[in-house]
Amino acid sequence: MGSKFPHLSSPLRIGGVTLKNRILSSGHDTVLVQDGRVTDELVAYHEARAAGGVGLIVVQVGGVHETARYTTHVLMATDDECIAGYRRLAQAAHRHGARVFGQLFHPGREILESRDGSAPVAWAPSATPSERFHVMPRAMSPEEIREVVDGYGAAARRLREAGLDGVEVVASHGYLPAQFLNPLVNVRNDRYGGSDENRLRFLHEALCSVRAQAGDGFVVGLRISGDELSHDGLTTARVLETTARLDADGLLDYVSVCAGSSATLSGSLHIAPPMSQPAGYTAPLAAEVRGTVRVPVMVAGRINQPQEAEQIVAQGWADACAMTRALICDPEMPDKALQDRTEEIRACIGCNQACIGHFQRGYPISCIQHPETGRERRFAVLPPIVRRKRVLIVGGGPAGLKAAAVAAERGHEVTLHEAARRVGGQVLLAERLPGRAEFGGAITNLEGEARRAGARIVTGSRVDAALLRAAEPDAVVVATGAVPRRPALELADDPVVLDAWDVVRGAETPRGRIVVADWRGDWIGLGVAVLLARQGRRVVLCVTGFGAGEHLQQYVRAAMLGDAVRAKVQIVPNVRLYGADSDTVYLQHTLTEEPVLVEDVSGVVLAQGHDPVTELTDLADALPGRITAIGDCVSPRTVEEAVLEGLTAAAAL
Repeated sequence: MGSKFPHLSSPLRIGGVTLKNRILSSGHDTVLVQDGRVTDELVAYHEARAAGGVGLIVVQVGGVHETARYTTHVLMATDDECIAGYRRLAQAAHRHGARVFGQLFHPGREILESRDGSAPVAWAPSATPSERFHVMPRAMSPEEIREVVDGYGAAARRLREAGLDGVEVVASHGYLPAQFLNPLVNVRNDRYGGSDENRLRFLHEALCSVRAQAGDGFVVGLRISGDELSHDGLTTARVLETTARLDADGLLDYVSVCAGSSATLSGSLHIAPPMSQPAGYTAPLAAEVRGTVRVPVMVAGRINQPQEAEQIVAQGWADACAMTRALICDPEMPDKALQDRTEEIRACIGCNQACIGHFQRGYPISCIQHPETGRERRFAVLPPIVRRKRVLIVGGGPAGLKAAAVAAERGHEVTLHEAARRVGGQVLLAERLPGRAEFGGAITNLEGEARRAGARIVTGSRVDAALLRAAEPDAVVVATGAVPRRPALELADDPVVLDAWDVVRGAETPRGRIVVADWRGDWIGLGVAVLLARQGRRVVLCVTGFGAGEHLQQYVRAAMLGDAVRAKVQIVPNVRLYGADSDTVYLQHTLTEEPVLVEDVSGVVLAQGHDPVTELTDLADALPGRITAIGDCVSPRTVEEAVLEGLTAAAAL
């Protein structure tokens, strides 16, 4: 067992606890919390990862003081009522041999929202504003500092009473302890500011409080950004001084290293780095920290494959690897890796859409490839089939492939027909855009699951009414997708007008200035604009919304907008496409209805959304009760909805 990954599969001693392997799920918000308490959904979520073989689960942040409520769905550890929920979670994970630590947290000035919509008063070391959330905090008094310091210790005591194996003080991503450490944020002139020693005092006292109230033998760790990667963030040098001092004082059993800061757009990208970031890119930061401390060091940051984690541990950069999004995507990843079943792993593609993307919109965590995530209580065990059915699936995009995989796994006889030579649908276009190559992994994973489950896949096969009648299926799942939408436009003098799909597939665009008219505000318009700019075109991206990439997860949007700026793409917001002639594009402002002209244009590229392909769904009357439509042919949306509907349809067969 573990022959391919000898380092990753080996045990790791942390304080008085031994992890069975070096794979961990780091603390991450799930929105599976109700009124600050652990829910059955949160227990089921973590138990699925424990059952899948993970060595350590670090439970999401638990607030240590009432002012730590940075979202409406934060877990709170401020009173003894929290103990029962934490205990249920710990017991569920322990049943499968996983260890459980809980995060202790205060955001300081990094407040996202309040409970009732009114802006709360944010506490921080000084009245230094946060750039990203536009929060002006209030400087904490010495009495308030003491309250929060005591809160860390009291929360640690509760988590120990609940049966957890340890706690992790969160000083990463520009949260309160990091704000005290940072001389650009902490401008106090009392015993908590003015010198490196004084700025360290808050974190030092918090850790001492944890040690004192939790007692001997309880693991105490620290999470910290190896570099906040922001113009006003903590630098690596300052972080190394901090970890060395805390370790020398015997306050730490481990250090968990990540990167970035919540306080800036550029820094926050590293909280859940998108696919544009290299795999394992934070490992050198962990290696530097490891050189300053005697305790084990963990690392997080785009470590999605076991071979990446094995290399990091083997090279001595870290002692364990957080593979959090990999576990969100495939809870069984550790067992599959350590049992030499790597070909079965559903690899995370770093899209951020349903994990951190759901959190930032206030929805429970999930995964576009594995919608069972966050829905464990609904989909963990599907009902047995009453009768084996002949299931015909039309369309080999994400929706059809997921339906095929689940239906076949349940025992149905499944045949999937795809009109094109390859399965994949629009994902085959998405993967060809700059920085999006990894997106194609979604189809690799889904196709592999369908084939391993026993589904028969026929490509180059277009389904019509005759084929349906001849096949005599018991059930038909239609997943025929969508095609580019061409709205009615006023065109004169034969302008060059192309669809975004044409451009991605390699159609030649005329030299000169190109307008990309983007209605949806997703990855298509923005990605095509960057693609054309890198081909030497002068690009004007005209968007119907307030900004480009408006409907993308914010870290993905930040990375793509950065690429657009570097490629010198001009962005015109709040305009709708009206028409074009040979050298001018005519638009209308969405707020004033006034005309907006872009002149000296050689071509227009349309990213105007999609029209559903409904020919087969229109045959529902011919096969009553047997046709189910899913995905874009119902309503053009995203991969997330397509895969979820594939799962739902197959679960109902």
